[in-house]
Amino acid sequence: MKFTLSWLKDHLDTQASLDEIVYALTDLGLEVEEVTNPAARLADFTIGKVMYAEKHPEADRLKICKVATDEGELQIVCGAPNAREGITVVVAKPGVYVPGIDITIGVGKIRGIESFGMMASEREMELSDEHNGIIELPSGEVGERFVDWLMENDPAKVDPVIEIAITPNRPDALGVQGIARDLAARGVGALKSRDYAPVPGDFPCPVPVTIEADTLDGCPLFSGRVIRGVKNGPSPQWLQDLLRAIGLRPISALVDITNYFTFDRNRPLHVFDAGKVAGGLRVHRAMGGETLTALDEKAYTIAKGMMVISDDNGPESIAGIMGGQETGVTEDTVDVFLESAFWDHVQIALTGRALKINSDARYRFERGIDPQFTLEGLELATQMILDLCGGEASDVVIAGAVPDHSRAYKLDAERVQSLVGMRIPESEQRQTLTRLGFRLEGNMAHVPSWRPDVQGEADLVEEVARVASLTQLQGRPLPRLTPGVPRPVMTPTQRRHQAARRSCAALGYNECVTYSFIDQASAALFGGGDDASMLENPISSEMSHMRPDLLPGLLLAAARNQARGFMDLALFEVGPAFHGGEPGQQRSMVSGLLIGRNGPKDVQGAARAVDVFDIKADAEAVLAAIGAPAKVQILRNGREWWHPGRHGQICLGPKKVLGIFGELHPKVLAAMDIKGPAMAFSIWPDEVPLPRKSGATRPALVLRDLQAVERDFAFVVDARVEALTLVNAASGADKALIESVRVFDEYIGGNLGEGKKSLAVTVRMQPTRETLKESDIEAVSAKIVDKVAKATGGELRG
Repeated sequence: MKFTLSWLKDHLDTQASLDEIVYALTDLGLEVEEVTNPAARLADFTIGKVMYAEKHPEADRLKICKVATDEGELQIVCGAPNAREGITVVVAKPGVYVPGIDITIGVGKIRGIESFGMMASEREMELSDEHNGIIELPSGEVGERFVDWLMENDPAKVDPVIEIAITPNRPDALGVQGIARDLAARGVGALKSRDYAPVPGDFPCPVPVTIEADTLDGCPLFSGRVIRGVKNGPSPQWLQDLLRAIGLRPISALVDITNYFTFDRNRPLHVFDAGKVAGGLRVHRAMGGETLTALDEKAYTIAKGMMVISDDNGPESIAGIMGGQETGVTEDTVDVFLESAFWDHVQIALTGRALKINSDARYRFERGIDPQFTLEGLELATQMILDLCGGEASDVVIAGAVPDHSRAYKLDAERVQSLVGMRIPESEQRQTLTRLGFRLEGNMAHVPSWRPDVQGEADLVEEVARVASLTQLQGRPLPRLTPGVPRPVMTPTQRRHQAARRSCAALGYNECVTYSFIDQASAALFGGGDDASMLENPISSEMSHMRPDLLPGLLLAAARNQARGFMDLALFEVGPAFHGGEPGQQRSMVSGLLIGRNGPKDVQGAARAVDVFDIKADAEAVLAAIGAPAKVQILRNGREWWHPGRHGQICLGPKKVLGIFGELHPKVLAAMDIKGPAMAFSIWPDEVPLPRKSGATRPALVLRDLQAVERDFAFVVDARVEALTLVNAASGADKALIESVRVFDEYIGGNLGEGKKSLAVTVRMQPTRETLKESDIEAVSAKIVDKVAKATGGELRG
């Protein structure tokens, strides 16, 4: 919203400076975005007089002028066609910045002749587009500041322009009068009252108006009148200057008057050429498919249900948004129909967005205007048309009625203290609301019709507080409500995620943060990619589905790194994976990926390719970090993207899966362009049981003072027997005494025979009561051999 300082003073009687007004506007919530002050940029220009002028010896179009200035006579070379002896000019001396050409004047030579300044045109000082010659002043003293001369002789050209940002809840500030009202409430000045007198009609209106019954919800009031015998020439200079200052192009007196009221009183109007209107005007809903060439010279196809204004020939205006070109006024217009209506803001917004029309009328109607001012605005605009264009006015025709938006809310003076924290006397609160246009009856405040944003008692408090200035708020420390150190706010899941991140980083992994969206092909490889997880409006074709697992994102990141020559990778991610499209159909995960070798090559040959045991150790370390039990089961039957013989599920029983580790299936790696085998793990932190006790104390340290005993056993078993089966059988031989069983060797071939292998394990026995005797060790060893034989069918290797 733009307006000039003089325009504001048409409504506000004030002696405040420009800076004071600008500060008050921002403090009131009408944030000032820009102030354009021509006087500031023209302050260094002075008035001079050309005492002598002669033709430049080296150029036909240049003249050498002797110019009288406040610093004496200066020689200035000028190329303007009107440069001549005796004229009064505007001089920019060396060191003066010229805004129109973005140059600071200096002393220079033009075709060998020194020039000590410049005589300026209007465009060079950004006063207008005129640049055919330098300015010729009708009066002025040599040395006088040009800006002072303008203040006295042409003040419109140095009128400051203020631009403010309007929030959607303040449509009243889309008129200069509304802005002046806010400043008057602050005490910056006094709001000027305007006398309002209806214009009597000289003849019956020849253009009847009607509103269809199904359109009354969108247009409760439509009014207008015919003004005949007008002369639609250029508008007066003061009106043209106002419009140009705010960025509008003057068109004609009739159009400029409607634009003036749009910005002056937030009252959009429209004028039809009455001589082109066939019959009456009817407000109705479009059948759909009608076309209209609007005033912007574009053709629009109107959809069914949109509101239009039609005559007997069809649609002549898109209601509340833009008029039609067919009935638009021109220089030949003699009779006009001046229309003033009230439109529903929601329907105007929907129509404007659908047709993609941005107009000043739409901008105001969709935010809300004053319904009570509809008829008064018609009368004021009628009077201005009669004053500027002549003619005589008909009676006013009205369809519908002014909608009743009256409402009142209780004014509780104590709520300012409780809601805002400011102490404002009740008398000051009532005075503020009265200045803003509220009508007070007892403790009830009746809301003015131009404030659709005030919808409750809290809004009254807001009005009082912003006018009083929220800068008066003083910070006060609140008393501590709870003594001591506050309780931690992290949830168990958040703590586990934090522990998992720290553990993975300590193991040498690099954290990745990938999108939760992946392409359909990658999602399908990991059990997803169905319609339930498809995005309705994806940001790209490669992000069309929610990820069913974290591994696709890690594999895609690995593929990008491999394409750039980084072959040894250790990546991890913590985040959600989605197994459906409904709320709650997601699980938090911790996933890691190992590719390549476990370290750089060296002369000792210690580097090797990572294998399933590396990823198993890392998965167990992460589980231990988040508090998983030490004793778990390793089972098969992972999903199809895992290698069928090189993976394991970490379980607490057959149905409680804490995580999975192993080698990814070669088909998945080929589909995702991964070079070489890839080891991975996935852990579900929420599946790990919470500790029974939430205290921070640790159990007592148990130390064994009896010596442990280790015995090695080698069993010949069928090649299909899994090592885990043998380990579990050996561990169960004596659960109280056997502390651990660990495989340390596997041998295939030799004299073992076809389909056989040898598994060697170390069994650690830890006594608790007394030192083990040889007979005790032999007895446990016999149990181990018996248990393994029953579980695997194997026998002790000789």
